[in-house]
Amino acid sequence: MLMRNERLAGYRTLFDDRTNSLTIRKDGEVVAAPDLESAEGRSIIEQFFATHFADDLKGPPKLLSGGGHSFSDDVRKLVSIINLASVAAIETMVDVPVNPLRFRANLYLNGWPAWREFDLVGESFAIGDVRLKVVKTITRCAAVNVDPDTAARDLEIPSMLTRRLGRNECDIFAEVMAGGTIGIGDQIVVE
Repeated sequence: MLMRNERLAGYRTLFDDRTNSLTIRKDGEVVAAPDLESAEGRSIIEQFFATHFADDLKGPPKLLSGGGHSFSDDVRKLVSIINLASVAAIETMVDVPVNPLRFRANLYLNGWPAWREFDLVGESFAIGDVRLKVVKTITRCAAVNVDPDTAARDLEIPSMLTRRLGRNECDIFAEVMAGGTIGIGDQIVVE
């Protein structure tokens, strides 16, 4: 969990749901890439974490299949969306560049004024044939304090948001009402 183990940010992962493989890279090199549906593949990942994160673990790691369960902060299947103008506003507050990847969003939007997303809770919008309904803002935890490039815990974004805005929220969660394909540059139409 990045909130507690910032060293995780030093690794890049890619899960391929067609092959059930999880590729873990460190400094551009593949350090593990097994099939997670096989006992051997799960064992490789368990051993990887047991070896590289031994001091961070309270016991031996065990990789389990969720069987369709979503391990998220909400029971609904939600998409996280960040407004890049809000990230720019945060940069002004902390007086350093802020990589938007800190916020681990599914969609990054350009063209809205900062904090516009807060006004959209309860509203629907379309991106091409995709329809989304904004269900809530995202309360930020200490995970966003970790630089995704250096794995350093170098900022205090939630506490700064609370001091400056009176709440530690940034981004929104939206429920997918109609699926489809979203591409770079697609227009957003608030309904």
